[in-house]
Amino acid sequence: MATTRPIRDRLQALKREYDTLSRGKESLLSMIDEVEVAESVYNSNAIENSTLTLGETERILLEQVLSRNVSVREVFEAKNLARVTEYKRMRAKDSELSKDLILLLHQMLIGGIDDAIAGRFRQQGEYVRVGTHIAPAPERVERLIEDILVEYSSDLDSYFLDKIARFHLDFETIHPFCDGNGRLGRLIINFQFLQLGLPRLIIRNSEKERYYRAFREYEDGKKTRTMEGALALALMESLHKRLSYLKGETIVRLSDYIKRNGLSAPAVTNAARRQTIPAFREKAVWKIGEEFTR
Repeated sequence: MATTRPIRDRLQALKREYDTLSRGKESLLSMIDEVEVAESVYNSNAIENSTLTLGETERILLEQVLSRNVSVREVFEAKNLARVTEYKRMRAKDSELSKDLILLLHQMLIGGIDDAIAGRFRQQGEYVRVGTHIAPAPERVERLIEDILVEYSSDLDSYFLDKIARFHLDFETIHPFCDGNGRLGRLIINFQFLQLGLPRLIIRNSEKERYYRAFREYEDGKKTRTMEGALALALMESLHKRLSYLKGETIVRLSDYIKRNGLSAPAVTNAARRQTIPAFREKAVWKIGEEFTR
């Protein structure tokens, strides 16, 4: 099911405002991206059951000592994912999404963790499953990846968000690698948005049940609506955050905004989750421009 017209209109309006306000403020946008890396890395790894907290992820990326012992693998996963996140951001405008790029990103993601499988698709005898889903046989993987790449690049009619949602669903269904499929798939989502001049987004661990439900619905009936909705909300939130900074607004906690204006906390928080107000999260805390009035 395609993204609805009202959602398309809201995204178009936000993108238009973002394009206008971002001119000459590339350094500010780069700062936002850089500050956001740890939060993005934490959430993507947490979805894959990493035990690292956001604070621990930040300290690892800053080369600071942790207060507890964590596995070497989790440290490498955080550092590698941060490195690929930055590489993708710098290269999105001058690179095309291709099989070779996917393999390169996987090499960067898994290298030093498991070099035997880094940068290559699953090979004969390497079967994987996610929950009850058994991924296609390894002998089919390369052709299936080529097929979805061609479908994505040649589809000039579908709405961009619908194309990206379907590509992600197909990519994760194929599960082309022995490890790192989820993290790489989410990296590719952001690569696709960056190519379109849009900011990257964060798929949050706190909302992973909806994210997983999208895969179940796709497996059971090829339904894409849940994934489209998840990406639309995450993209709106990313745009709202950047627009608040680009406008030079005074950014406050949403809870303080609610108290100051005598508003209903459940109603305003629900509006934030539905992105009908320009609220956004930083380190899991909802915030908003103090000047906003409905």
